[in-house]
Amino acid sequence: MLYQLVVFLHVVSVLGYLLAHGVSASVSYAIKKERDVNRIRALLDLSEKSYPAMFLTLLAIVVFGLAAAFLNMVWWRTGWIWLSIVVLVAIIVLMAVYGATPFGEIRKAVGIPYRVKGKPFPAESARSDDEIYSVTAKVNPTLLLVIGYGGFAVIAWLMIGKPF
Repeated sequence: MLYQLVVFLHVVSVLGYLLAHGVSASVSYAIKKERDVNRIRALLDLSEKSYPAMFLTLLAIVVFGLAAAFLNMVWWRTGWIWLSIVVLVAIIVLMAVYGATPFGEIRKAVGIPYRVKGKPFPAESARSDDEIYSVTAKVNPTLLLVIGYGGFAVIAWLMIGKPF
């Protein structure tokens, strides 16, 4: 019974993560086309407001996933669980490189506080509109969708199919 509860909480955490992170996914598509700098700032603020829920549910995914694995000790001898962990780490790294980095550049360009490799920096003077649009053009929301959704789809397949 405990095992089923932990697996349930693991799956619910994934759903919560996808819901919270869906805000940033939607913003990544909207910001690429936006031409009003104030609206870009508002979109970035909206995205940032989802971070606490996103990080909390990501932590819950890891905690409940590891708890389920420890409750079923046989899993540690299978390849699918190790590959799932590798895929999750790859998703996090790739999203930081292709998601957080360009969004940090956009935040800097529009004159609001930003982060570089997780380190916070205060707002600087906003750049020209053309420079801002140039930075927003670097965002690739489809790549982020493929990395995030595709990665989670691979993990789901590994969890359900347990192919090896």
